[in-house]
Amino acid sequence: MKLQRLFITALCAALPVLTLTTPAMAQEPGLWQVYNDTFKSAKYVDLTHTITPDIPVWAGFGNATFSPAESGADMEGYATKGEVFTYEKHGFEATQYLLRTDQLGTQLDPPAHWAPEYPGIDELPATYTLRPLVVINIEDQVKEDFGYALQVSDIEAFEAKYGRIPEGSVVFVRSGWSKTWPDPALATTAPFPGVGLDALKFLHEQRKILFHGHEPLDTDATPTLEGEYWLMHNGYAQAEGVANLDQVPPVGALVAIGFPKFGGGLGGYARYIAICPPDWEYGVSVGELAEAPLAKSDMPLQFDAERGMRVRK
Repeated sequence: MKLQRLFITALCAALPVLTLTTPAMAQEPGLWQVYNDTFKSAKYVDLTHTITPDIPVWAGFGNATFSPAESGADMEGYATKGEVFTYEKHGFEATQYLLRTDQLGTQLDPPAHWAPEYPGIDELPATYTLRPLVVINIEDQVKEDFGYALQVSDIEAFEAKYGRIPEGSVVFVRSGWSKTWPDPALATTAPFPGVGLDALKFLHEQRKILFHGHEPLDTDATPTLEGEYWLMHNGYAQAEGVANLDQVPPVGALVAIGFPKFGGGLGGYARYIAICPPDWEYGVSVGELAEAPLAKSDMPLQFDAERGMRVRK
């Protein structure tokens, strides 16, 4: 908690302060002042892939299936069992998702994925919500060797340039692997950019980070997935399938973390949002896009049987 207060204080000092125009604004309670002074003008970058039926996924799990939702029971005067809900008759529509795994798309892996004695997705602390974000770039190494894995030397070189990685932070490894997403070949291409076991141990045991994340759908390409095994069996979570890391600064941003709370879940469909300084070149700020009400489209969502999902057309 002390680290978070120090980080927020430093971030606030580094960003432009909004002019307080009324006495009421000067007396904003709690963290509302922080929001108005810092987060309202920040740039928000989505680090999350959209889940569709055709995104890369391990063949052992299989692809997801989307379909229009049907009534699960006879509802007198309203719907019969098996009837598809429509805007015209029922006033709304919904979607039925057959998700064959909780290891799909952009994820947050709890350690129970491999080690049932550790927490599942619903048992992760609420304190995971907001953390300092560090992005280590190994794209140059990957261009020379597509199976390159992050090394301790890469971390030391990063710290020599940007300073020590903060305790409790989230470290994402930028490899460029996701640039061809959603090409299904990504799920079967090996080797792929990874994170070495020694680097994982260094980040957790020496720098005491919260968790790390990577662009591919596995931690490493070793025969036994040694990095993922070590993480899960030592009580550490990890992020997989992270996107758009080329749009985030190496240091100085935060990451907001959200995921559904499935009881006993062994994986999580996650949403990661980078919160960057207001002068950052990527992202959008509060108020730049229609938010409430949201913008109306000239092309309504319609179920496309060929795509197997709703699209605008």
